[in-house]
Amino acid sequence: MTNNPYQQYKKTQIDTANQGKLIVMLYDGALKFINRAIDLMPTKRIEEIHTNIIKAQDIISELMTSLNMDVGDISDRLLSIYIYIHKKLVEANVKKSAEPLIEVKKYLMELREAWNEASKKVQTDVVNSDTGGVNIAT
Repeated sequence: MTNNPYQQYKKTQIDTANQGKLIVMLYDGALKFINRAIDLMPTKRIEEIHTNIIKAQDIISELMTSLNMDVGDISDRLLSIYIYIHKKLVEANVKKSAEPLIEVKKYLMELREAWNEASKKVQTDVVNSDTGGVNIAT
């Protein structure tokens, strides 16, 4: 059985991405599901709204469990933010309200941008530190 080309492309993209890029991809997924849930709110299609919010919650849970708590303060702060976001997603799902989703979306967009910039910086640093050859001048 063959995968469709889009699925194969996405799998290759994930398999070859660095950790920062993978985190950005998780944010993209969460934002996609949140946007779908927001768009569905006026339709009252409760099951679809629920499914999209649950998918966003699952991504936030994955981000929480993937934190390296040994690195200190930044991990503690991110965990607090993720817990808050998760709580707001649950609230949005229970109330079937777009307001908590809109709030969460703003936070996720800011975090996504920060991770995207950090990922680019790390990639640039790696490329700049790679001389592409052997240094025989030492």
